[in-house]
Amino acid sequence: MAIEEVLPAWAAWSPEAAKAPWTVGIEEEVMLVSPGDWLPASRCEDVLALLPETVADCARAETHGSALELGTVPHATVGEGARQLASLRSELVATLDGLGLRAAGSGTHPTARWEHIAVSPGARYQFVHASMRELARREPTFGLHVHVAVPDPEAALRALNGIREHLPVLLALSGNSPFWQGRDSGLASARTPAFQAFPRTGPPRRFRDYADYVEAIDVLVRCDAIPEPTFLWWDARLQPRFGTVEVRVMDAQTRVEDTTAIAALVQCLVRLEASREPGGAEAPEVLSENRFIAARDGMEARLVDRSSWSRRPVRDRLAELLELCAPHARAVGCVEGLADVGRLAASPGAARQRALAERVDSLEGLVAALSDAFT
Repeated sequence: MAIEEVLPAWAAWSPEAAKAPWTVGIEEEVMLVSPGDWLPASRCEDVLALLPETVADCARAETHGSALELGTVPHATVGEGARQLASLRSELVATLDGLGLRAAGSGTHPTARWEHIAVSPGARYQFVHASMRELARREPTFGLHVHVAVPDPEAALRALNGIREHLPVLLALSGNSPFWQGRDSGLASARTPAFQAFPRTGPPRRFRDYADYVEAIDVLVRCDAIPEPTFLWWDARLQPRFGTVEVRVMDAQTRVEDTTAIAALVQCLVRLEASREPGGAEAPEVLSENRFIAARDGMEARLVDRSSWSRRPVRDRLAELLELCAPHARAVGCVEGLADVGRLAASPGAARQRALAERVDSLEGLVAALSDAFT
């Protein structure tokens, strides 16, 4: 019996992925802020109502009213996706100017507290509030999500299983949220533990095959624990309706060029893992510990390496991955984007935010500077 005959409708793998494999889509959660006090501005509905059609089709509300998601269409290359993302940012800023608002990119708002937060009025987000109660009123977090099309679900499942052990490297590289509730958290990514207050977060477990993946999720849907599969907020997941592997572990980035570098690495890693035989499974305890270490220390992290019974610099792990990804970068046309990973690793977002905050001597000034860098 074909797999399509025994799986639920939501698990049907999009045939478009086989027609255009390895295409990439980029989604970033953007913070809306009010110049003056530079606090979150819970006006996403006002903004969505005024966006021109070219942007409105690529924008949607998020759980918090001060957040907006921008998403590109699928592109053959990361460079094409980056150009669209830059255009979306520019057009969003033009709309915000008319409302007296600004936008910025960071994994957290540096000074936001729960009393500054409102939940978006949309039905999905009101459901989140009803389900999560006051957890939904926590300070907003802002992530970067990269989709990569994979031809069939079993190849996608191989990619998902394989990319699990690379998630701490991607988190370390993308760490861009050192400030939380008006103070330095001491972390590279304060977004990571803040978002972990929600259920169904963290790295996915390893699955035997696609049917095993679907069964694990379908029981939650059938028992009305979640309304549909996108209420799983894992660090990486499959999106059958798009035919993609979606990697979600990363902080939102301040600059488009940093987003481009990360997206190029994700695109190559998904292609790498989808096309090779599965390796040994890393212990979940090691994955969880490395995730915490990466969120805490960013590119200065030393990750647990069970094969050598030691901790190794994340920079060494990243260098190995870049070497493995080089042929895939040539195949999908993202050599320049992958080359930019080294630039970002040398000057990651969290370190730049701390240096900038010291230079402007206030976190309000930091938010203003993040807004200036948005386009």
